[in-house]
Amino acid sequence: MSKVSIIGTGAVGSATAYCLAETGTVNQIVLLDIVYGKAEGRALDMRQAAAIQRFDTIVTGVTNDYSATAGSDIVVVTSGMSRKPGMSRNDLITANAGIVRSVVSQVAEYSPESIIIMVSNPLDVLCYCALTVSGFAPNRIMGMSGLLDIARYRSFIAEELNVSTKDIQALILGGHGNTMVPLPRYTTIGGIPIRQLMSKEKIDKIIQRTRMGGDELIQLLGTSAWHAAGAAICQMIEAIVLNQRRVFPVCAYLDGEYGMHDICVGVPVILGSNGVEQVIDLELDEDDKQRFLESEKTVRDNIEIMKQLTANS
Repeated sequence: MSKVSIIGTGAVGSATAYCLAETGTVNQIVLLDIVYGKAEGRALDMRQAAAIQRFDTIVTGVTNDYSATAGSDIVVVTSGMSRKPGMSRNDLITANAGIVRSVVSQVAEYSPESIIIMVSNPLDVLCYCALTVSGFAPNRIMGMSGLLDIARYRSFIAEELNVSTKDIQALILGGHGNTMVPLPRYTTIGGIPIRQLMSKEKIDKIIQRTRMGGDELIQLLGTSAWHAAGAAICQMIEAIVLNQRRVFPVCAYLDGEYGMHDICVGVPVILGSNGVEQVIDLELDEDDKQRFLESEKTVRDNIEIMKQLTANS
């Protein structure tokens, strides 16, 4: 039996739960929210949908009762304030670090053997926060970032070339946000390097749109993604539960890889039953290396801000 708990039943948490329930990958999903009745209502709606969609996953909801999540194999943390128009990811640090510390401490208490997937923003900073608070081994803490960023990157490429996203392979490094580092060198369409099919100007334009992908959605919807984010989290859970050893970009802890230490940032990893089975240390050209270092600095600066806020609280 596999049990997954999802903390926070907003758009992303709900999309994750429904996507996961439909796949039948896990036996039990527990939804938890601090708003009375919200998680219970989401779960009830999904159980009724199961009669139509014909899935047997058990979905339950609770209000702020972490004992119901006890013994979870995987816990997805989506709790926190969502980013609003005009709000940077850095603005979220003060509001969300405290929330994540409270959530993760209770997750560690009730599910000490679990793997935690962080979704709350700013992602890289709060992934590091979760690692510190939980005391878990680094392989058991990760953040969902790269899969969502790559989904945007691939969809924009597919639009430009009028091809299927199924044939596009790509990788992204760095922090989740405007400093991410899409890698044209590792981007192919049906095995064909993207630089043979698209001009540098068009590639650069797509890269910039990818970096601003969250902002674009916020301007249109007043909030960031939920369907794509939920699908990305679901894919990560499948890789772990089924020990698929998929190569995915996630926010992971680095201890020497890429010459970086004591930081959580987006890199390609092998994802399996133990969580992050291996960080893949890519060969980078000088331009990509420099952009990755710039992204690292932004993430590290934000981690230092979080540490200072925590020390003063």
